[in-house]
Amino acid sequence: MPYDPKPAGFKPYIPATAHLPEMTLRALIMGVVLGMVFGASSLYLVLKVGLTVSASIPVAVIAITLFGVARKMGARESTILENSITQTAGSAGESLAFGLGVTMPAILILGFDLEISRVMLVGVLGGLLGILMMIPMRRTMIVDKHGELKYPEGTACAEVLKAAATDVSREAAGEVREAGSDAEKDARRRALVIFGGFGIGLLYKTLSVSFKGWRDTVNFEFGAPLRGGSAGAEVSPELLGVGYIIGPRIAFTMAAGGVLSYLLLIPMIRFFGEGLSVPLSPGTTLIRDMSPDEIRNAYVLYIGAGAVAAAGLISLVRSMPMIWKSLGAGLAGVKGVSSGDANLRTDRDIPMKWVLIGCLSIIAIITVATPLHMNFLGALLILVFGFLFATVSSRLTGEVGSSSNPISGMAVATLLFTCLIFLVMGWTGGRYYVTALSVGAIVCIAASNAGTTSQDLKTGYLVGSTPRLQQYAILCGAFASALILGPILLKLNDAGTVYVPAAQVAPGLTVDASKLTQTAQLQGPQAASDHNTYKVWQKTDTVGGPAGKYLVADDGKLAYLVDPGINGTHKTRPDGTEVKKYDAPKAVLMSYIIKGILDQQLPWTLVLFGVMISVVLEMAGIASLAFTVGVYLPLVSTLPIAVGGLVRWVADRRNNTLPQYANLNEEERQAAGDRSWGTLLASGYIAGGALAGIIIAITAGVLTDFDSNMAKWAESANPFFAGPNADVLTLIPYALLIVLLFWVAREKAKR
Repeated sequence: MPYDPKPAGFKPYIPATAHLPEMTLRALIMGVVLGMVFGASSLYLVLKVGLTVSASIPVAVIAITLFGVARKMGARESTILENSITQTAGSAGESLAFGLGVTMPAILILGFDLEISRVMLVGVLGGLLGILMMIPMRRTMIVDKHGELKYPEGTACAEVLKAAATDVSREAAGEVREAGSDAEKDARRRALVIFGGFGIGLLYKTLSVSFKGWRDTVNFEFGAPLRGGSAGAEVSPELLGVGYIIGPRIAFTMAAGGVLSYLLLIPMIRFFGEGLSVPLSPGTTLIRDMSPDEIRNAYVLYIGAGAVAAAGLISLVRSMPMIWKSLGAGLAGVKGVSSGDANLRTDRDIPMKWVLIGCLSIIAIITVATPLHMNFLGALLILVFGFLFATVSSRLTGEVGSSSNPISGMAVATLLFTCLIFLVMGWTGGRYYVTALSVGAIVCIAASNAGTTSQDLKTGYLVGSTPRLQQYAILCGAFASALILGPILLKLNDAGTVYVPAAQVAPGLTVDASKLTQTAQLQGPQAASDHNTYKVWQKTDTVGGPAGKYLVADDGKLAYLVDPGINGTHKTRPDGTEVKKYDAPKAVLMSYIIKGILDQQLPWTLVLFGVMISVVLEMAGIASLAFTVGVYLPLVSTLPIAVGGLVRWVADRRNNTLPQYANLNEEERQAAGDRSWGTLLASGYIAGGALAGIIIAITAGVLTDFDSNMAKWAESANPFFAGPNADVLTLIPYALLIVLLFWVAREKAKR
């Protein structure tokens, strides 16, 4: 049957015969820069709560606005195809950030150094590999399955681009609309909402954290009869925005997991362990002397990790019928791929010759790259699992959207099978930790970027973009984002790293320093008081002290435990300064899989308790993944997400009573909510708050005197920051954020 590039008479918004400016330098640069911005904010989110939100629509709206501003300043009017290129390049950062944040921090959690070269290689190679592997499937996934695969986010983004099409684009499309129309004005207002949300999020976070205007976290601990229980919230704009975008069902499910941890498991452990006269392993101090957070770190984290691992595997098993269907369709598409009609602009891909050469070159680089500690078997696993899950991810994005695509489950499966193969071959040393994790990381990033690429190509298919130019654009966006996300990841970790005096955690423990070759110095604020060079020792057991990375003096005495900023447990430096840690729940899961399979170094009883939580939920007909992520995360992170979900629920219930929603089904109402004003403001909250958090963390070591002076002022003179009513007063500016979000989310009735 001959290839038909226009199934069922489909016509794109811009016809294939039209030739408008498309991949211009300004469109590409703007897309790359926006991709870096949203990639950085997405990395911040995935380290805090293990999830990200799609950046496609916010990037598209911002591009439309900036081009509109440039036009008023005398620049040429942009085309819808330029806006599409900007959106395509800009979306790469978010998907890349998710893959990096889910996997790479596990190296730190396992006690190893995370070199910048390794992070950048994994990001660049995984991102480019996923994009290239998706290209042969474009015609099958996007064109032939046009009526079957909906690509909800990609379709919504295309509608945004078409609604804001400029005069030159409307003329090419044969559409008549007066300049200054309601649609054009609406596009400008939407962009102002995003920029406004960005500014508010940035200002709120800066006033709260840098200038100590009010607390960034409120917390309440309970006494008898719920001794050990606590409830709190990080009152930040980014988590409020995340909750609004993901919606009430997932937001409340995550918070329910936190309630189980902080109002049941921790008080229960405190109740049964209070009478013990010796520490209960894996804890090292008496339970009666532990705070709720210390009980969580010693026991509940392992329960939560077991629950998340089981939930991830269960979700993967439940998706197997869809995965097999997706794989079969993808393989059939690759087998039957043709050159199409090369004369049509809208049917031109990067030639298959260059796609194949690119994939093989990437695999070759992976094999020989020293920072990855890779071998031929690892590269072969990347090739097999990479193509498998790139295919699956591309189709699942078309069926359920990128936000619901189980990328982390694919990474879990890759890492699980890789570790089992390594175990059979006897590869269980620390070197193979890094190899196995590099395999999982590259596959995870490839699958994530393949899904994003298919979504962007769907948007381009609907508006009439040139696929080849979109593919070039997202390759550029992925490459540029990979170059900055690695340094940001390391800076966030360094900013939260605490050098704990070894006498506090491993008293009297010594090692043979003559056998240690690696050296290191203290980094960050603590380096000012200690300029010595130490030997580095990776402790893998818990005998005599916690496992992790230690700095050792020349005489063999341990000097410091290096507690990382990502998933570290020590939140106070020796001078009393508090630091922010990042829980990175998905990365912890990856580290536990490696330790559990390759070295069997886990408290399996606690892990199995967590497994049973997932099993019970699934038996009750409840999807367990969101709940168990909440079990692992602190309640202060999941409760504000639930607040955002509540605002979305109230706003949607109110908006659904309006005439324009009367004839819509549930799916259409959900799609309308995803394009609403509230979603745009929430996106601005996320970007502004997250970028402020990154900047504050990175500059913490430079502005130590400023931070110390502001803290002294706030402690003595600011009732919103210190004093008996500080927690209640802190809720006032937070309430203003909430009220503004609901007010913007309300829609007006339309006839």
